[in-house]
Amino acid sequence: MAQTREINWDQVERDLDEKGYATTGPVLKQDECRKLISHYPEDQRFRSRIIMERFRFGSGEYKYFSNPLPEIVQKLRTNLYSPLAKIATHWKKLLGDTTIYPETLKQYLETCHRKGQTKPTPLMLKYQSGGYNCLHQDLYGEMVFPFQCTVFLSATSEYSGGEFLLVEQRPRAQSRGEAILCEQGEMIIFPVRDRPVHGTRGYYRTNMRHGVSTIRSGERFTLGIIFHDAR
Repeated sequence: MAQTREINWDQVERDLDEKGYATTGPVLKQDECRKLISHYPEDQRFRSRIIMERFRFGSGEYKYFSNPLPEIVQKLRTNLYSPLAKIATHWKKLLGDTTIYPETLKQYLETCHRKGQTKPTPLMLKYQSGGYNCLHQDLYGEMVFPFQCTVFLSATSEYSGGEFLLVEQRPRAQSRGEAILCEQGEMIIFPVRDRPVHGTRGYYRTNMRHGVSTIRSGERFTLGIIFHDAR
């Protein structure tokens, strides 16, 4: 369950620094992906359901898990946080920020809760043919952890299109985009809001947004792991 021990965190950090995102090998097995997908109709597991069209977010829907989170989701969120917190602290330092992130997710969430952000943010997203997600940032209050993760739950043979989109807005330059497709159980790690980039005068900040391209056929499920809670 939750094969995070196999992640090469040195490579993840290099990829995040160089490309602005990192992909991993499978962190969930096929049966674990199927189990999570089977939970989607069970409304009692979720605190809210968002129909994207109502808010002009795109076309599709997603649900935020309620506490307690499913064991698989809780383990992923907990195990991924600590190594990412080290990278997050390093990124802040590169940008001249003295923020130091706590070593454990429990400590970080305690800070979120003191700021009034108490609602869990891990979610599942469902897209069908014609669905898409507009470019956006997942910001829910003052507390914003710099990274989030998406785990691909559906096999690529079950849908077409639906690439993960990541767009970087560079100062005084045109935006740079990536379209990424991962296999079932694989994960992408990416910035929530911005990242440091090395330039001729040192490090500067670029703005990041993510989304999903149009699903041409089939059905696509993903799991989103966000580390800060929401108001």
